[in-house]
Amino acid sequence: MKIFRGFHHPGIAGACALTIGNFDGVHRGHQAMLALLNSEAAHRGVESCVLTFEPHPRDYFAGAHHKPDLAPARIGTLRDKLTELARCGVQQTVVLPFDAKLAAQSPEAFIDEVLLKGLGTKYVLVGDDFRFGRQRAGDYAMLDAAGQAKGFDVARMNSYEVHGLRVSSSAVRQALAAGDMEAAARLLGRPYTISGHVVHGRKLGRELGATAAGAGNGFRTLNLRFAHWKPAASGIFAVLVHGLSDTPLPGVANLGVRPSLDPNDVNGGRVLLETHCLQWPADLGPEGAYGKIVRVELLHKLHDELKYDGLDALTVGIAKDCADARAYFASAQAPNHTETRRQTTRDRI
Repeated sequence: MKIFRGFHHPGIAGACALTIGNFDGVHRGHQAMLALLNSEAAHRGVESCVLTFEPHPRDYFAGAHHKPDLAPARIGTLRDKLTELARCGVQQTVVLPFDAKLAAQSPEAFIDEVLLKGLGTKYVLVGDDFRFGRQRAGDYAMLDAAGQAKGFDVARMNSYEVHGLRVSSSAVRQALAAGDMEAAARLLGRPYTISGHVVHGRKLGRELGATAAGAGNGFRTLNLRFAHWKPAASGIFAVLVHGLSDTPLPGVANLGVRPSLDPNDVNGGRVLLETHCLQWPADLGPEGAYGKIVRVELLHKLHDELKYDGLDALTVGIAKDCADARAYFASAQAPNHTETRRQTTRDRI
């Protein structure tokens, strides 16, 4: 999949079948839309294209109005969104910076400057609640009328439901906020996953459990930065880690702001996904994971983040989390991931 920041670049397709949206989570409703988009693009002999925005428009307006509560919780990182769009067969994605200029652009100018001049749009597929342009003044009727006048096709896709539940990014956020990872996986069509480069931290985890877990080993963690300050999920989870060995590694992870640590640590103030593999791959050595891209599936929430009264209490807490994660993987309720992947493949549109 080709990825562009903005549309003034060589190599961008001269004509496309387009869909527009934030695509946070790339859930099953998005997947159904993208399947239809790919089909329409192939029928017309043009590339399928997603136009998405960074930051999320609601993030921009939350900052502009100094009202952080207006910002939606973020399901996935930009990396994860692009990965899933590529997996769905999209040929081109354009990430458009959402700023004051774009926010002030009229619906008519958006059609002329972005859809037609910028992207060469021949077909547009939107959701049933699609709005665009300054003050969200543009709607499907306006877009359809413009298409008839200017020579591009416009289609609208109704809501997608699973067992009577409308699949939406809001529904995924609600499931993640409640810690219902099975419900989130049903809506997403796959386990909830966060990926990224492993970055350096304070290396405190190596020391915390050194006595209990073996000298020099401790609770070594893989640290991934979650770029948004407001993740849709938070807490302690049983996880599977992909990318360090030939098989997924069970682990326990903390997604959040680490309330037991002081704010002056090297990643202070940032949301991190800190993952401790229950069995560290021996061939990696103590430094071998840094810089690698790993993918972490959050399978089961153990509890919310807790603030401990010192490092000794934190060590005891992490040890208990490790024991609970091991119990989860050992239990009959732990998912068989081979079967889970077969099922999610069958469930995909």
